[in-house]
Amino acid sequence: MAEKKKTTAAKTTDRRMTKPQASKPLKAPEPVRATVPTRTGAAAVTQPNNTAKQLSNFEAAIKLFHARNFKDAKELFERAAEGPERDVSNRARMHTTMCERRLQQTVVVNLRSAEEYYNYGVALLNTKSLEARGHLEKALQMSPGADHILYALAIAQALSGDTASAYENLKRSIELEPRNRIMARQDADFGHFASQPPFDALLYPEKKSW
Repeated sequence: MAEKKKTTAAKTTDRRMTKPQASKPLKAPEPVRATVPTRTGAAAVTQPNNTAKQLSNFEAAIKLFHARNFKDAKELFERAAEGPERDVSNRARMHTTMCERRLQQTVVVNLRSAEEYYNYGVALLNTKSLEARGHLEKALQMSPGADHILYALAIAQALSGDTASAYENLKRSIELEPRNRIMARQDADFGHFASQPPFDALLYPEKKSW
């Protein structure tokens, strides 16, 4: 009888040991669920802070805009455009464009000499703006014999697709200052045209004898 009791106890113990093992997989997902609210909470804190900063930049920019301080206003509008609120971002981008136009108009009004038109035209040329051509043409009208203005205007005309005018002005520029030929050979803006006629003959006249 004693041996039967031992056997029954052993079977009972085996059954009890299997129950905790079966329940372990059910507890595994719990730590994962606990981390989700923490991340969501951090994002919720960051979002209002970014929105408040965006609105603050936009409101400050509006004040500067009405005060006609377009340069500083433009910088704040650009910051506001990077914020999370889409409506504020769109309005900020629109005002950024308005500031750029006002700044351009202000500069043009203050241009008086050939060198001022030239310098402003070159600045636009560096940004690949097609508006550079008009300012350089104005500079050339005021100073027809300036080789550096002819050279810059030739670049602007070439970039706008007017290769015939570009060739003529580059040719005149080289005639006035032969060193402009060497400069044009190394200029990336003329790189596409340097190997094409008639630019190739103008920039590399020594090749005719080859």
